[in-house]
Amino acid sequence: MRIGFIGLGMMGHHMVANLQKAGHELVVFDVRREAGEEALSRGARWAETPADAARQSEMVMTSLPGPKEVAAVVFEENGVMHGAQRGSYYVDVSTSSPTLIRTIYQTLKGRGIKVADAPVSGGVVGAEEATLQIMVGSDPDVFDEIQPVLRGIGDKITYIGEVGAGEVAKLVHNQIALVVQQAVAEALTLGTKAGIQPEKLLEAIRGGAYGRSGGGVGPNLEKTVMQADWDRPRFALALARKDLGLATSLAGEFGVPMPLAAVAEQALIECMNRGWGGKDMTAAWALQEDRAQVHVRTTQPAPTS
Repeated sequence: MRIGFIGLGMMGHHMVANLQKAGHELVVFDVRREAGEEALSRGARWAETPADAARQSEMVMTSLPGPKEVAAVVFEENGVMHGAQRGSYYVDVSTSSPTLIRTIYQTLKGRGIKVADAPVSGGVVGAEEATLQIMVGSDPDVFDEIQPVLRGIGDKITYIGEVGAGEVAKLVHNQIALVVQQAVAEALTLGTKAGIQPEKLLEAIRGGAYGRSGGGVGPNLEKTVMQADWDRPRFALALARKDLGLATSLAGEFGVPMPLAAVAEQALIECMNRGWGGKDMTAAWALQEDRAQVHVRTTQPAPTS
């Protein structure tokens, strides 16, 4: 299939590579021309605008930082809607707003363009290895039609429901991850300040009822948090703050109280105010360490199983 792919960042450029490996013909666009050099060297074509990418494609996929960028790429002058052909597909794999993708759906439907939201989870490694979890919101027939393309970037494809449902599922996923991170940070700073070695705390927690489920205390703690490895972002803190903000906004829309999410969101806002937006999302631990006046560190390697 001829696919126009817009957004060649940490996730997008790996997805493009895997779509090319799967035999698809790619047309790419990014605000940074240099971001497309790898794809171009493998035979992709460069588009001058999102509309140009859409004009040349049977399907347009976007992988962008958030709702502002998605709206601009779709609706603005030289946006996707001004180039997409009747009968083509628009699939957004960004973590974005359910309300926005539903607006896009209603707008493009009138032009004969099929729309799906398909946010992904699995991080840069999942994008590189094509092992992403893909959460799809679309009309049922559209889901069936786009699955062959989605298999090129992920091995876990779940039909969540109508358009917007994929974004809801992704926001719920990220909300859980970010709130649990805050709770684990509080607990381990307490244990460390009370005189217990972090590796002993983790051994006890992982052997107990909660830890056996793996929730929030996996080996990444030793690899990132306990090495203070914030400066190599696997997932930028600014994006985490954006995602949790989208979740709390959705909660407000539906009248769902989420006090724990609100606390975690305030912690991320404080991190942003400290200029940590470009750091890894786990830098939120550093805020809790500052508050508790203790560092949770270990020199022991992470467990392998």
